[in-house]
Amino acid sequence: MRTIAIMRIVATLFLLGVLVSSQCYAAAGPKNIDSTQAKALLAKDKKLMILDVRTPEEFRQARLHGAKLIPISELERRVQEVPRDRPIFVYCSIGARSASAAGFLASKGYREIYQMSDGLVGWYKNGYPIER
Repeated sequence: MRTIAIMRIVATLFLLGVLVSSQCYAAAGPKNIDSTQAKALLAKDKKLMILDVRTPEEFRQARLHGAKLIPISELERRVQEVPRDRPIFVYCSIGARSASAAGFLASKGYREIYQMSDGLVGWYKNGYPIER
């Protein structure tokens, strides 16, 4: 009788541990990467959606190849344009707006989000290609 009670306690604790660890994994949020890591990621994963959250004027001046513009001020209204079945790579000029956008996407249930912490400025400083 006592052995069964101990086994139930152990099983309950195990299930509780699994639940807590899965919640921690789900709440891990966006991955912050610098422009060097971003360049490697973009070269490796062709399925990435590249999301630029800057203004239309900034986008016209310079952008990453293949980027889709959804200004951060429009992201909540246009979130349905961001696919759920692909990893999302978000960038802005210096990383502040993209960090906010990545957090917003995570709160909406997007799972694989990469955010370029040094932004397009860091990308450009490293001599990586941009479109004009």
